[in-house]
Amino acid sequence: MSSPLVVLVHGAWHGAWCWAPLQTELDRRGIASLAVDLPGHGSTGAPFTDLHGDAAAVIEVLESQAALGRTAPVLVGHSYGGAVITEVASRHPDVSHLVFLAAFALQKDESVMSALTSMPPREVGLSAAMRPGPDGTTVLDPVAAVPALYGSCDAAVVEAAVKRLSPQPMATMVQAVTGSPLDTIASTYVVCTEDDAVHPDHQAIMAERCTHTVTMHTDHSPFASMTVETAEVLERIARS
Repeated sequence: MSSPLVVLVHGAWHGAWCWAPLQTELDRRGIASLAVDLPGHGSTGAPFTDLHGDAAAVIEVLESQAALGRTAPVLVGHSYGGAVITEVASRHPDVSHLVFLAAFALQKDESVMSALTSMPPREVGLSAAMRPGPDGTTVLDPVAAVPALYGSCDAAVVEAAVKRLSPQPMATMVQAVTGSPLDTIASTYVVCTEDDAVHPDHQAIMAERCTHTVTMHTDHSPFASMTVETAEVLERIARS
């Protein structure tokens, strides 16, 4: 029996481009993957939207894949992408497994911001890197973003990544998910212990909501800093 498609959903300020090294490693292992650009990010020409609009874009991809016979994918979300895959699975439950990479594993009626404020306060470097824009978006300071997001990554990888960061609509952070798919769909949380964007203590709280937990001693971007190890986790899930 062939393994399911792995669908990769990026986090805030990023695009499908961030998954390229991981996809190469998954290809080497014979694991098919597809990385999605959320509206307004990466190479998509679509305008920015909110959390529900981002989820709708992913659902459209899943439905197009289902029409080709590729059903029940492994759905992977990084950071804010965890909120997206939570909403996707609430509305499109044909998912075999949810994977949260240092991500927001939310429950019904929670948003990214409400989840953060419900947990014990913790300081992270990402807060100092954020710059509000006049159009309802935030951007990241290219210098402060490096230790917050890519503290364990190779310098050349960081240099390329920072140049591709894009604005992020604040609406995506305050809109709540409409369901709790973690109650019915198997899930894995990957805790990144050196993360300076989503605090490891907060990750540990959200990991308790998931079926399985994996710990990586790395930064907020394990797809770049521990590419082989991240691929091993996803291969194990896809083949199980």
